[in-house]
Order: sequence, then C-alpha cells, then structure tokens
Amino acid sequence: MLTQLRAIHAPDGRDIDVRPLLHIIEDIFYRAAPSDSVQGAQAHLEALDDKAVQAGHGELMELLAITINKISCEITCKCSGRGDAHATSLSIFNMLSNYSWDAKVALALAAFAVYYGDFWLVSQLHTVNSLAKSVAILKQLPEIMEHSGSLKPKFEAISNLIRAMVNVTKCIVEFKELPSQYITEDTAEYESASALIPTAAYWIIRSIVACASQIAGLISMSFEYVLSTTEAWEISSLAHKVSNIYEHLRKQLDLCYQHIDEKKHIEAYQLLVRAFETPHLDNMKILRLLIYAKDDQPPLFDGSAKKGVNLYVLRRRNVLLLISDLELSNEELSILDQMYQESRQHPARMESQYEVVWLPIVDKSTPWTEQRQKQFESLQSTMPWYTVYHPSLVDPAVMRYAKEVWHFNKKCMLVVLDPQGRVTNPNALHMMWIWGSLAFPFTSSREEALWREETWRLDLLADAIEPMIFQWMQEAKYICLYGGEDMEWIQRFTTKLKATAQVAGIPLEMLYVGKSSLKEKIRTINEVIAAQTLSHVLPDITLIWYFWVRLESMWHSKMQHGKTVENDSIMQEIVTLMSFDASDEGWALISRGSTEMTKAKGETFLTCLNDFEEWKNDVPEKGFVQAIIDYLKKIQTPHHCNRLILPGTTGGIPEKVVCAECGRTMEKFIMYRCCSD
Repeated sequence: MLTQLRAIHAPDGRDIDVRPLLHIIEDIFYRAAPSDSVQGAQAHLEALDDKAVQAGHGELMELLAITINKISCEITCKCSGRGDAHATSLSIFNMLSNYSWDAKVALALAAFAVYYGDFWLVSQLHTVNSLAKSVAILKQLPEIMEHSGSLKPKFEAISNLIRAMVNVTKCIVEFKELPSQYITEDTAEYESASALIPTAAYWIIRSIVACASQIAGLISMSFEYVLSTTEAWEISSLAHKVSNIYEHLRKQLDLCYQHIDEKKHIEAYQLLVRAFETPHLDNMKILRLLIYAKDDQPPLFDGSAKKGVNLYVLRRRNVLLLISDLELSNEELSILDQMYQESRQHPARMESQYEVVWLPIVDKSTPWTEQRQKQFESLQSTMPWYTVYHPSLVDPAVMRYAKEVWHFNKKCMLVVLDPQGRVTNPNALHMMWIWGSLAFPFTSSREEALWREETWRLDLLADAIEPMIFQWMQEAKYICLYGGEDMEWIQRFTTKLKATAQVAGIPLEMLYVGKSSLKEKIRTINEVIAAQTLSHVLPDITLIWYFWVRLESMWHSKMQHGKTVENDSIMQEIVTLMSFDASDEGWALISRGSTEMTKAKGETFLTCLNDFEEWKNDVPEKGFVQAIIDYLKKIQTPHHCNRLILPGTTGGIPEKVVCAECGRTMEKFIMYRCCSD
C-alpha cells in the first residue's frame, strides 16, 4: 500500500497554506453534526465561524474549489455504488498526486465536508424550508429523520471518526509547518514523524470513503439499510485505528517540538551571552532579551502606580534586577522595601538614581497552578518597584543565564545593570544589606572604597536596627549587645551586668539581638526579656534577621575581595561573632564610642563579671572596657573549640578558614539545614 502511495505521490512544489481551509472544514463539521453531539460551546462555534468567513475570501480558495468539487463528485459517484473502498481511496490519491501530504488530506477532507454538510443542511432545514423539504423528499430523508433515535449510535460513530480525522489532519499540517531552521529532515525526531505521514494520509482518505458510503447508503436504501451492523463496525474500527495513528503522530510531533525548543533555547542563550559581551548605546536590547514583551500584555508592572508599563521607563537608567523564586521571605521584602522607600525620599541624590525590577525565576517544568498564581500576585502586590508582569515573560534561556553566569541558587540576589545594560555587579545584595543606597552605583570599586573608609565599630555592626543606639553613643553610654538562646544564661548575665555597672558607676544600655536562626524561639525569648525588663529588645523579629544577614553579607563582601581573618582585622571580628552565633551558648559585646569594644562567649563573660572584685581597681585607670579586655586575656582557656557556620548558598566556600580567636585552621564539615527553625 505504501509503495503504491509513494508511486502516486509526485508533488509539483506548490506551497499551499491549508490553514484557512481547515477553519472552514471544522466549522462545517461542528455545525453539521446532530445538536446533542456538537462538541464545544457557542463561543467556540462563533470563533470558528469568524475564521471560516475570513478564510473563504481570496484567490487561493477559488483555485482549490475546483479540485475540491472534483473530489466531491468522485466521492458521490464511487461511494453511492458501494464499490471497493481501497480502489476509491487510491483514485482520490491519483487526483491529488501533485499536492503535498498536508494538502492532500485537507482537500479530501474539504470534499467530504461538502458532501457531509449538504446531507445535514437538508436534514436540518427540511421542516422549515420549502426548498429543503422538496429535496429531502426526493432523497427520502424524512423517513430517516423519523428514526433518528435508532440512528443515533451510527451518527455518533461517524462523528467520532470525523473528529479523529480532523485531529490527524491538524497534526500533518503542523508537521508541514515545523520551522526548518530548527529541525531538518535528517533529524531523528523528524524522520520518525515523516514516516507516519503517508500511512496517516491513507487512513484519513479511506475513512472519508467509509463515512461517505454510510451516508450514501442511508440516502439510497432508506431505513432498511440501518439494520446491517457491518458498516457500523467498520466505522468504529476505523475510528480506533485513526485515533491510534493520532496518538503516535502526536507523540512524534511533541518530540519534534521538544527538539525545536532545545534549539531555540540554545539560540536564545547564545544571543543573551553575545548581547552582554557587546557594547550598546542604551539598555533596551538587554532588557528586551531579559523580559519578553507579549502583544496582549505589558512587560512590566509598576508597583507604585499599580498598572502595566512599557520597558521604555527603564531606558538609560541604572537597573537593579531582583532575582528570586516565589519563596522570597517577608524579612527580605520588608528591609528592601524600607531601603527603596528611603532612597525615593531624596530624588535629587545620586544614590536614588536607580530602578528595581523583580525578575522571578520559576521552574517551567512545574505546572502553573492557581495557587502559584496567587502566590506570585501576593508577592507582586507588596513590591513598590517594577516587577515582571507575569513569570511567563521570563524565557528559560534567561533562567539558565541567571543560574550559570550569575550563579543564582534559590537565594535572592541583585544584579546591577548600568544605563548601557552592562553588568557592573553580579550580586549587589550584600552591599545593599550593609550600606543601603549609599552603595550606589554598586560597583566593585565602590565596595572597595566603602571598606577603606570603614573601621570595626558599633555603628557599622548595628547600623539602624535600633535608632536609640546613636543617641546612647552621643550620651557616651556603655552599650552591650548580646545574643543566644539560653534563657537561663540571659537572666543571669543581664542581672549581673546591671549590678556590675551600678557598682562601677557607669551608664549602661543593653540590647538583645537574638540568633540568626530559631525565629519562633527568639520571638518567645524576646517576649520574656521584655516582660521581665531584663534589657531592650528589637520589637520586630525582622530587625534581628537583618542584624545577622548584614553580618553574613559583610563576610561575603570581604571574601569577594580576598580578605581573611589573617589579613583583615574587620574580617576577624566578623568571623568571631559568626562563630559565637553558631555555638549553643550566649555571647556578649560591650562598646563605648567607636573605638572601645570587647566581646566574649557567654560563660566566659559571666565569669569575668563574677570576678569583678579582682579587676575593679583597674577601671578608674584603664576604663571599664579595657579592664574587661585585660581580664578576659587572663581567664581565656588555651585550648577551646569554636564552631563557624558559613552561608553555603552565597558563593564559594573557602578551602581554609582559621579560628578568629586562636588562629588555628578550623576543620571543615558539611551541614544541611531545611529551615531556620
């Protein structure tokens, strides 16, 4: 059979767009079927009707109409005589020999649609239209319609076969439309699909002949014809066969599309790589590659104006791309929001000359559910800056670039683009946490300059987590920051330090800064400290999170510039506090002004305070902080163990880390933690 078909197949190279023809065919089949088996709602029928009307105009349809009428006549003549179905099918193939496979099946289906539509047009109108009534009498259709109940299974079987034929025809047309620049004839997926096309075309035309024969039999032999079940079985068998062909062809087509998507993905990724390597006059080309603009929706959503906007609002602006998944934490959003709002309060300042755009990285392999849509909308509604209008506007190639080049790994980051679209910092989030908008323009040189101006002091460590700290410093008070989760130690330490300060005659303020993890437990400890008035607390748990994320950011920032505890004094202080936080016990730091500062683990500090009688006489001469420093040196144990938990998702972990206290190389372990609590 295939040999015969290939011998007949001799296309003359004409390229015919059969999509308009398919619209008309579908419209006929949907409207011709009995009302109780019509598939689809009224809106779908109206859409088909609009497409059919548009498709009906033009020279192409006039040329095709001649061929369609010839095939329709062939179907009418051959099928009415109950001839050889295979021979009739080959006859139709002969008439269509000069056409491509997609045009063959579309034209044959169109010819059958004329025959099928004519039958149902008379059937539907014979009770309301005099002309239709006269034609129906000659065709003996009234008698058939009177027995429509018993004919229902036959009509449904024909409708099922027609739907299967239309589906396979659409697949063949899709195959013809595959873009040759992404998939070629020697591609395995293409070859597999191509091999199925002749078989599919044959069984569509064979099915057309079978359906036409059934209808011709109804017309010519009246009601007695329906008593035979042989033809009904043939229709059901063909429907099963054509449906199987559809499933196989659909699977092969999906593999072709997968191959095309991979090619497009590689092309889009390479285009993105080249674009970032090429100088531009402005940032528009880069932004258009990062955020795809669809015709039916704006690419950006303005969080302050609550409306969609064009990418042009970012032209020649410094753009900070906030890259994250949908698990962006409330703490991160809250602090970023605060910093953004502060930068907008002084629009004339240089550090406010940037825009933020949220670029959500969403796994495309996971279905986009209503729940995920709500999660996205909830995050979007809280952001005062620009956001991508919908995650679907972020191409998979952009996601790959973010992961492979910018090293995005779930944890949110800020990629900085200058007004020409160049990346000036692959992640400025750490600079933002440490210095806020003062870090503008967020370049590596700006980061180095800011560190050159910094010394280890309380206002660098605490920043703006508690505004009262700056007032306490102006009043020359001693300030104690302490943390940990041991409530018993907290009660003993705060009580003892207050008593010691009173005896020493020094003004003291204490502030609990908690721990980088155990959020709910820290909330409970906060409440106990406030209830027992042991010290000041940060009323918002977000501020405790911010204290520790700033410290972590300082570590990361210093690491980026090659600083270690061995060659940088600030790094030594950072790592010491991080090791305190990683331990199970409490810790404390006491400072006065910008230069006097000391710190120690909880029990060591408590021992120092309990031994106040031994060093109290040094206070008038050395000062309270220096006296503590000297005494801690005396009681510090020579052999001790420190633990340091480094942020594993913020970049490369150094091979060697030395203890900030004793200078020994620390042993490296791996820890997996699923959440902060």
